[in-house]
Amino acid sequence: MTQINDTICAVATRQGGALGVVRVSGPDAIRITDSIFKSASNHPLASASPYTLSYGQIIDKDGTPVDDVLVSIFRAPHSFTGQDSTEISCHGSAYILQRVCRLLIDAGCRQAEPGEYTQRAFLNGKMDLSQAEAVADLIASTSAASHRLAMNQMKGGFSRELRNLRDQLLQFTSLIELELDFSEEDVEFADRSQLEQLATNIDELITRLADSFSTGNAIRNGVPVAIIGQTNTGKSTLLNQLLHDDRALVSDIQGTTRDSIEDTTTIGGVLFRFIDTAGIRQTTDTVESMGIERSYRKAREASIILWMTDHAHPSDPETEQTISELSQGKYLIKVHNKCDDLATLPAPTDSEVWISAKYGYGLKELGDLLVKAAAIPEISEQDVIVTNMRHYESLIKAKECIRRVRQGLTDRISGDFLSQDIRQCIHHLSTITGDITTDEILGNIFQHFCVGK
Repeated sequence: MTQINDTICAVATRQGGALGVVRVSGPDAIRITDSIFKSASNHPLASASPYTLSYGQIIDKDGTPVDDVLVSIFRAPHSFTGQDSTEISCHGSAYILQRVCRLLIDAGCRQAEPGEYTQRAFLNGKMDLSQAEAVADLIASTSAASHRLAMNQMKGGFSRELRNLRDQLLQFTSLIELELDFSEEDVEFADRSQLEQLATNIDELITRLADSFSTGNAIRNGVPVAIIGQTNTGKSTLLNQLLHDDRALVSDIQGTTRDSIEDTTTIGGVLFRFIDTAGIRQTTDTVESMGIERSYRKAREASIILWMTDHAHPSDPETEQTISELSQGKYLIKVHNKCDDLATLPAPTDSEVWISAKYGYGLKELGDLLVKAAAIPEISEQDVIVTNMRHYESLIKAKECIRRVRQGLTDRISGDFLSQDIRQCIHHLSTITGDITTDEILGNIFQHFCVGK
């Protein structure tokens, strides 16, 4: 684990903007910042009030001005990290930002590691672990729904649900363990019928949270849509149209696409992950055959399949059979392409649409069908939906434990075995919020954050 009492610094903004921000956090943040800063008012930062801005210059070791800046002051514990902190706002030049960081490091700072500011916020009790992970989700949000879910998690919506579960389980196990202290007197403090109802309620809540992961994962990572069909039906052209970019190579030569190409875009407020696959046909080319096999695999992983056909040349029976098998249990949309005469486009149905990928005809209708097929419910900031695989895995383990408890109550097993399963359930829920954690878990989580956050 990183040293929480070091004073750290990092650039907190992306390159290319007019302005940039350097963040400093730690016990000596204000003193170190003050050592390279010359205030226009000649007042030291140490005397500045919290949540105030000081205007001045960053000064090089030889007294040369580096840039005109504004310095924000945050005093512990009322800061993002819970430590004394400063933020230096300067011009967005990469040279200036790196120069400011170098001066801070020379004055006693250490370069921050990825996610270290958020990690310190967690370790200092400013947020729990699920809220800390939501910071990364908020930064990475690409749709209104993913933004709302991240905001809800950051505000503690998910944490409140888990805290309520944990409190009920603790009450549950305290009654069971109290009985164990009086086992010789054969005293029963816990009403078994009430415990069974409580265990059932907890099971239902954990199940509801775990079941929400399929929706949450689609919102966070995009609804997977595989574009499949025979060669030269316009799959790559459609992908480029949907992404508004020349992402895939387009050619009249059959077998151009030999591997799957993936990218995301938002349609109707829903994030989709489109997968352009190799055209299905009989071939002796080893590499193309590998691409076709990968097409099958991607189709099996997708939630929605777009079956592309050339409107003038229907698919052969063998291809139709293959696609029928691949689309079992999935939402299948048949896309008739190369309808290049706008006046002859038929109206779409619930599972068929006629388009011209080349000219962009019918793409709005296709988008409407995709949004309907995705079936993403309307999400508000109050909805608690699981989006994180780590959380989902912990919920599944907690559900297994509470179901053992329910079975144990039915079988009238002894309280010590019941208590053990309840404690295990509490343990798995606590790993989500970080009440129980390890350096390894923290390292795996925060190493994927960007530097400066």
